[in-house]
Amino acid sequence: MSTPDTSISITQASEIIESVSSPGVVQDSLRDANVKVPTQAELSTVESKLATARSKKDAGDAAFKVGDVKNALRSYHETLLYLHGIDKNALKSLGLAAPSSPSSMSAVDQAAGAKDVTTEADMILEKVYANMSACHIKQENWKRAVDTADKALGKNAFNSKALFRKAKALGELGFFEKAEIALNEIKKVAPNEAPMADAELARQRAMDRERQKAHDQKMRGWLSREKKQAASEQT
Repeated sequence: MSTPDTSISITQASEIIESVSSPGVVQDSLRDANVKVPTQAELSTVESKLATARSKKDAGDAAFKVGDVKNALRSYHETLLYLHGIDKNALKSLGLAAPSSPSSMSAVDQAAGAKDVTTEADMILEKVYANMSACHIKQENWKRAVDTADKALGKNAFNSKALFRKAKALGELGFFEKAEIALNEIKKVAPNEAPMADAELARQRAMDRERQKAHDQKMRGWLSREKKQAASEQT
């Protein structure tokens, strides 16, 4: 399903600001809600940061596709620097928030509800963290893969790619029960991806059996040596 274009221009955003800055009920409501209304300069800064973040993410995606994981991670880290701390009120005023359209809400509602909406910055962060998890998996940095997948899931708990990468990394760390929970969650949020989740679950169970087999053999070898040593001491 395509997402409707809810963006508005700087001029339109300025008109929103002017409307909420005028005397009357709107201004009183904003003061009561203790909401900071972004200035036009702040809106311009936010637009600039967001544009740069998009560019950095695209560079990271391109690097990852050609196998340049190191530069992909660098670009993703730079993306985070531009996105963290962006004013949600400004994003909402610019129409860069979902699901509500600025035309369907009052300026007061747009400002007061900014903390409760998902902005474009949130959506980019979700994708960047999920992609960083993929990079860490390529480098077999399993703990970082889990950490970044969790950050993506913090933005969207239904991100099946992040769930899969988290499960894979957990399995490699030996946390098979936790991995199985994540894989089962995929089948709930993305039923069409159930075969992939089942295949990974089967792979991890086989890996778990192999690890248990190696552990048992090691223990048997240790016990055998202990018995031989005890027997030699008795003779």
